[in-house]
Amino acid sequence: MNNLLIGLVGAVLSTNQPLAVSNLVQEQTGITVPVAATPEEQELHAVMLDDDTAQAEVADWINTNAPAGTNVMAESKAAFNQRILARFDEVRHRYDGFLRNHPENARGYLAYGSFLNEIGDEEGAKAQYENSRRLDPKNPAVWNNLANYYGEYSPVTNAFAYYAEAIRLKPDEPVYYQNFATTVYLFRKDAKEFYNINEQQVFDKALELYRQAMKLAPENFVLADDYAESYYGIKPLRTNDALMAWTNALQVAHTDLERQGVLLHLARVKIAAGFFEDASNHLAAVTNANYLDLKMRLERNLAERENPPTNAPPVTSTNLLAAATNAVAPALTNNIAVFTNPPALDSTLTNVSANLPADSNLLTMPLPMRPTKPQ
Repeated sequence: MNNLLIGLVGAVLSTNQPLAVSNLVQEQTGITVPVAATPEEQELHAVMLDDDTAQAEVADWINTNAPAGTNVMAESKAAFNQRILARFDEVRHRYDGFLRNHPENARGYLAYGSFLNEIGDEEGAKAQYENSRRLDPKNPAVWNNLANYYGEYSPVTNAFAYYAEAIRLKPDEPVYYQNFATTVYLFRKDAKEFYNINEQQVFDKALELYRQAMKLAPENFVLADDYAESYYGIKPLRTNDALMAWTNALQVAHTDLERQGVLLHLARVKIAAGFFEDASNHLAAVTNANYLDLKMRLERNLAERENPPTNAPPVTSTNLLAAATNAVAPALTNNIAVFTNPPALDSTLTNVSANLPADSNLLTMPLPMRPTKPQ
C-alpha cells in the first residue's frame, strides 16, 4: 500500500476529515485540494474520501488475502474479485448520485474520472475528463489526465499538446513536466514528426523536460531515477551526463534500498565506460539480498571486461569508443546535486552504449503517467 493510501486511512479517523484529506493530498502529490466550504463541496469531499478509503481497503484486502511471497489465497479468486467489485460499485454509485444532483460540477467529473482510471476503466475515465474540461477548461489537472489517456491510446500528438496546455496553466507542477518528458521519450517517432526535429533533438527535448521537473522537485528520487534511466535509450550513450544523473539520484535517495539500486546503475555505466575500479567499489557496497543476483551478473560482466579471452579481438579506443561529443553538462540547478568535480573521463569515452551490460532487469521502463486529482 503506498504512503498516500495509508495516510488516507488515517484521515478517515480525523475529526476534520476534509482538512486532513486536503493537507495529505497536497503533501503527497503537490496538488492543492480546497477545504470544503459549500454544502456541494462538502458532499463532493465526502464522496472523494469514500473513494480513497475504498482503494485503501482494497489494497489492504489484497495484502491480507495473498500475502507477499505466497501464491495461496485465503479466499477464492471469484469471491475475492466480487468483493472488490462490490466495494468499488458503492463508490461508483456515490459519484453517479452526486453528479445527477450537481451536473455542472467540473471537479466532480474530474474526481470521478480519476477513480475510474484507478480501477481500470480508462474509457469511462476519459468521458468524465471530457465533461470536466467542457465545464472548466482552465483546470490543468484535466489536461494532464487527458494527455495521459492519449499517450496510452493515441493519438499521441494530442498528448503532446495537452501536456503543454497543462504546463501553460500551471507551470510550477513537476508532474506535468515528468509525464510530458516520458511521453516524448517513449514516442520518439511521433515527436520527431510533430516537432519536425531529429532523434537526438527529441532526446534533448525529453531530457530538458525532466530537468524542468527536477528544478521544481529536486528531492524527488523517483523523478531523478526516471531521468537517469532515460540515458540508457540514447545512442551513443552520453556517458558524462549519465554518470552525473546517477550521482544526483544517489544523493537524493531516501533509503538504503534506493541507494544500493543506484550503485548498481553506476557500476553498470562505469563498466561500459572502462572505469573498472570504480565499478568494483560500487558493487562491493551492494549488500541487500534483493540485489544479489543483479550484483553477481554485473560482477561477471566486469570480470569479462577486465580479462577478455586471449583469442578475443583487442579492445581499443578505436574499435570501442567514438570521438567525444558530450561535454560535462553544467549543474541543473543549485538545488540539485551533481558532480562539482566531474570524473576524469577520457576524451574518447562517449559511444559506449553497445557495451552496456545486457541486463534487462536493470533496464526499467519509465513509470506510468501520473494522474492529478481535482484542484
